[in-house]
Amino acid sequence: MKKVNISTLISFIFLLCMTLIWIFPLAWSLFTSFKDEIDIQTFGFTMLPIHWVMANYQDVLFNNTSAPVAKWFMNSMIISVTQTILVLVVVSMAAYGYTRLRFKGRDWLFSFLLATMMFPAVVNLIPLYKIVDTLGWVNSYWAAIVPGAAAVFNVFLVRQFMIGIPIELDESARIDGANDFQIYTKVTLPLIKPVLTVVALFTFTSSWNDFLWPSIVFNDIDKMPITPGLQLLQGMYVTDIGHAMAAAIIAIVPTFILYLFTQRYFLQSMSLSSGVKG
Repeated sequence: MKKVNISTLISFIFLLCMTLIWIFPLAWSLFTSFKDEIDIQTFGFTMLPIHWVMANYQDVLFNNTSAPVAKWFMNSMIISVTQTILVLVVVSMAAYGYTRLRFKGRDWLFSFLLATMMFPAVVNLIPLYKIVDTLGWVNSYWAAIVPGAAAVFNVFLVRQFMIGIPIELDESARIDGANDFQIYTKVTLPLIKPVLTVVALFTFTSSWNDFLWPSIVFNDIDKMPITPGLQLLQGMYVTDIGHAMAAAIIAIVPTFILYLFTQRYFLQSMSLSSGVKG
């Protein structure tokens, strides 16, 4: 009989407990979304529904004009997808400039850019709101899309990955008559697809789950993303737990599906972010 390593067994038990702690609230929310509100109030805390119903989802998606969850869902999708595309363009071009282009003060400028990561994001909320308000972007998609287009960590991650690409490839393309834009689009971009995929996944999930900034720049209910919208839904359904849980489950569906089909890229992102070269 194979001897069980004590440390391995302890690690397994610890990870199993942590997994159950994470899964239990999610499972309870999922099952509660199928419960009738009368059953929730009558039977209190139970895991499985006494009577399985779809009314909570129907009411949240189709029968509630004061809390347009379907509209919030589409708003979040538009914002997240657009911001992801914009981030990929801005970050890849910035990383190319910091690795392939030679100009005075390049390294100093990049060091200054990294230094901005030392400040918490909340420090920028007031000046950022002032800028957005001056541009007339309050209550518009641009207010949620543009400010996150040049995340410093994404620039750093792509730059460090790009450093590993041999400079000889650029020189060969330049000998063949290619300019910088052609080298960027036809040589560099195809080689950095793995890290760009990681950046896209991180950007989409971060944008979809963002709560604080959309809560500040949106006060029109119809234009609000789904994550801050859930706060309003909670206020509208003070005792209607079933409706609130149904809306919460709807909100996590895109990121869950995204992770389900891109697990290997998430695992790859862990090695990229932890093993970048300094």
